[in-house]
Formats: sequence, structure tokens, C-alpha cells
Amino acid sequence: MKISEIAERTGLSISTIRFYEKSGLCPRIKRGPDGKRQFSSADTDWLVLLASLRTTGMPISRMRAFAGLYASADDTIPERRTALLAHRQSLEDRQAELDQCRTILDLKLLRYDEPMKDLT
Repeated sequence: MKISEIAERTGLSISTIRFYEKSGLCPRIKRGPDGKRQFSSADTDWLVLLASLRTTGMPISRMRAFAGLYASADDTIPERRTALLAHRQSLEDRQAELDQCRTILDLKLLRYDEPMKDLT
């Protein structure tokens, strides 16, 4: 697949895909005789994971460390799993914070609803 097709499938911009590649976050992308990148389905899956990690707030430095583990042999699977579990825990913690903030906002909105009834 071409980079434009990968961008469309993953929702990433072409410049982000190139940045991820240059930053060492992607395994080496094969190139055709014309020098253009040829992405595989495994490359697509990896980019989708990277996009998800970034969207959920994983710093590039931790993404790079995870990518380094991924590029190593399968004996790093336990470390990769631990890294993803830690990230999932941080997401759960953040979700709890967001839920608490939503509750506070909902209470404040209810307080504003009462006076608003008198204005309409």
C-alpha cells in the first residue's frame, strides 16, 4: 500500500506517518524499486496502535521505548505487556478523574438550571 492509502486507513496524516518512521517508532518500511514506501497490513496495524497510544496521551519517549521492545525478539513480550498494562492503568485513572469532573459540572449545571427557569 502507498502512504496515502495508509494515511486514509489509519486517520494519520502523511507527515505524521513520516515523523513516526523518522523517529524510529516504526519498523523499517519496505521500499519498492521506485523508492516509494510499500506498507504491509502489519505496518498498518502498528500505525493504528501508535495513533491510539498517542491519542491516549502516551509520550513519544515511552512510545519509542515500546517500539524498541517491539523491534526486539519475542522475549520482550512480557515487558511490552507490562508497558501496555501501565498505560491502560493511567487511562483508567484519567477516566476516573474525568468522571469526577463531569459530576461536578453536572451539579453546577443543575444549579444554573433553577435560576434559568425564572428567566424564560
